[in-house]
Amino acid sequence: MGKRIGYARVSTDDQNLDLQRDAISLAGCSDVYEETVSGRSSHRPELTHCLKALRPADTLVVWRLDRLGRSLADLVRIIGQLDAVGVGFESITERIETSSAAGRLIFHVFAALAEFERNLIRERTRAGLAAARARGRKGGRRPSLDPQQIREIRALLRDPDIRVMDVAARYGVSRTTLYRHVDVNSLESSKLTKKWRDNAKKTELGDIKWVSATEQETRHADS
Repeated sequence: MGKRIGYARVSTDDQNLDLQRDAISLAGCSDVYEETVSGRSSHRPELTHCLKALRPADTLVVWRLDRLGRSLADLVRIIGQLDAVGVGFESITERIETSSAAGRLIFHVFAALAEFERNLIRERTRAGLAAARARGRKGGRRPSLDPQQIREIRALLRDPDIRVMDVAARYGVSRTTLYRHVDVNSLESSKLTKKWRDNAKKTELGDIKWVSATEQETRHADS
């Protein structure tokens, strides 16, 4: 016979685990994993440790269904993973246990409801996007930079003395956003080419002046 392992998690309204701890202990659990972060956080280290500790024929026990899943879909996903490896599940308050026929039936109802919920959200999203397109609006997030700003940024970045980070700060966006909207690498290459040409011209002018000065000195010496 497998072990009965408990999992308890605080809620936003109730940060005390005493009630859950007592109920899980009375249910015959040898080990209890206690989560001190609320379900709003996707990072639940104690749940991860708990799931890793479970072995086939073990049973995961919670005080209430909402202590395990952050949503109906999340709950169905976790219980499905447990069932796939031969681990049972029991919720004390709702008196649901997947080791019985009635418990498995309830779980399948939950799975059907979760699928229905996903389809409903999908249909509403599609209907909303279709209505927005009919009104001439496109879905998705508004772009961080408009076409006029992108043209201005390109013009600024052609100046060898202007840095990418300064332009990003001026327009209130990150450097990543700039790189996504503007071909910064190409502009940087143009800057280097311009600098090289300017330096070459300066060097050439310097050589010309030096040669001119040398010729004048030679003429004065000859005269």
